[in-house]
Amino acid sequence: MVPERGDPLPARQAVILAGGRGSRLLPLTCERPKAMVQVHGVPILRHQLDWLARCGVERVVVSAGHLAAVIVSYLDSRASPPRTETVIETRPLGRGGGLCRAARTLPYPGEPWFAVYGDIWTSFCLCGMRAHHLRGGAAATMALAGPGLPGRVVAYDELSRVTDLAPTAPGPDRVNAGVYLFSWRVVSLLPEEGDHADSTLPHLVGARQMAGYAIDAPWQAVNTPADLIKLERDLATRQAAVGLGPGHLAGKATGT
Repeated sequence: MVPERGDPLPARQAVILAGGRGSRLLPLTCERPKAMVQVHGVPILRHQLDWLARCGVERVVVSAGHLAAVIVSYLDSRASPPRTETVIETRPLGRGGGLCRAARTLPYPGEPWFAVYGDIWTSFCLCGMRAHHLRGGAAATMALAGPGLPGRVVAYDELSRVTDLAPTAPGPDRVNAGVYLFSWRVVSLLPEEGDHADSTLPHLVGARQMAGYAIDAPWQAVNTPADLIKLERDLATRQAAVGLGPGHLAGKATGT
């Protein structure tokens, strides 16, 4: 899964957006940020970092805000790859503002970078997404989960270019998976404050610069206790199906 060293423009850096308050997950988020909520005894953040490392990502910048000290303490205690850095919002900047601030501290300027929402549990092969991104030549690529999953529906054409972020007409019913691969030039398009979903993403779609990458691996956004319960049950079912012990899939790939 790790790209060859000589590959052009390796996607070896990423941002994780982990600044949300997670109010819909209360009381689980009273003393921990949303990204540190545990699934099968493993924080979502740890699962994401392990997944990124398996896919060749070397450096990760975590954008933290609410209860940031919990994330800082956890990352300081973590010795395994990838190498991490935390950028802390002293005041709420919105998802786009947090993404912009974190992206500016990435260690490899000029290279592509992944962006992952901090409440996503998945483990599809990012190398496949990277290859799709390079072949298509768009400024950005959005992972699309589904079909039939809850989330914001995305429409795309036969060339896999995203055509609408909120279509009203019937379509393939794939949803935004909260995982992106951005060319470096997208950093300059991110807002200083506010949500990139209201500005940057529509701009890229209008310019035909947003590709879609369909994934069929297990995927779950953890926004509510019901989402957490469903994910726990799904992981337990997969563990039983392959005869693994408790917690194995929580720290390993849950599907590729």
